[in-house]
Amino acid sequence: MKTALVVDDESLLRRQVAETLSRYGFDEILEAADGQEAVDLATLRKPLLIVMDVGLPVMDGITAAGKIGKVVSAPIVLLTGSADPSTVERARLAGVMSYVVKPFRDDQVYAAVDLAIHQFVEVSSLREEVAKLKETIETRKTIEKAKGLLIKKGISEPEAYRKMQKLAMDKRKSLKEVAEAILLTEG
Repeated sequence: MKTALVVDDESLLRRQVAETLSRYGFDEILEAADGQEAVDLATLRKPLLIVMDVGLPVMDGITAAGKIGKVVSAPIVLLTGSADPSTVERARLAGVMSYVVKPFRDDQVYAAVDLAIHQFVEVSSLREEVAKLKETIETRKTIEKAKGLLIKKGISEPEAYRKMQKLAMDKRKSLKEVAEAILLTEG
């Protein structure tokens, strides 16, 4: 089920945005009237998208966006009457993906949501790729250190690598696990 969260203290605006999101393809639209309720609802229900006003009671939308971003992985679109540079900068630092200035038309919300979702998907995949690359580098470093220990014992580099590969196959372990074991026993 595709769930979105709409947060605004004005019920008419919440309804307008909710209708736009329904047309966009969201099955369930959650609604909140203040920033703290938004944080609680987002944490509990984990929506795929959050559209939130900046000027909210209890906790402003940018503060709420920052808190939500720490526990929920979802694009956040802000609605605001102010496009001043300091507000935009605070929103960017809080992880907001898009920004719509009030008064707005449905097509503006639609465009902002579409951009936010696509940016979010792209950023998420880049983060995953970076994490995989970091893991690959760490694995390579571990293997090189273990190979270095074996070379110090008088084995050539190709022989050390083949020995590690054979151990990995025989023990049904990854090359990294074998390298870590070598570092523990030989180091």
